[in-house]
Amino acid sequence: MSLVGIVMGSTTDLPVMEKASTQLREFGVAHTLDVMSAHRNPAKVADWASGAADAGYKVLIAGAGRAAHLPGVVAAHTPLPVIGVPCLSDHLGGADALYSIVQMPPGVPVATVGIDNARNAAILAMQILALSDADLAGRLARFRAEQAEKGMEHREIPAEDPDRGFGFQPG
Repeated sequence: MSLVGIVMGSTTDLPVMEKASTQLREFGVAHTLDVMSAHRNPAKVADWASGAADAGYKVLIAGAGRAAHLPGVVAAHTPLPVIGVPCLSDHLGGADALYSIVQMPPGVPVATVGIDNARNAAILAMQILALSDADLAGRLARFRAEQAEKGMEHREIPAEDPDRGFGFQPG
């Protein structure tokens, strides 16, 4: 049974949304990946979203560019948490998609990640799932610890390096 449903408005969003799928696969989280447009297939989107909880999904990720109504339409038809991924387009640098997703009316929330950041959407979905899955919570904790270690590797700057402009210099 798939726990996360990933949907995108167009196949042009696939390179972005595949990053969510890859991240979920790396953690062994069952998921599906579908394409359906809120504008071209509104009945299909409504049916999918309204049946998502009964199908066993726990979290939905919806990505779209331009007008980006898909995440909001999905959220309007399901009680499940929806994470929106605004996808970059040639028009307005993705700001149109970002605003379309993040500016939802009261009562119909869509959690929103950064433009083209489907990987973070997958991580957020796993954090939600980890609230009731101790094994996944442990894997995420190890992942976060590994990320912290990698981040520290890049922060080791010798204090005696005068070209850096920061670091303690005894006076």
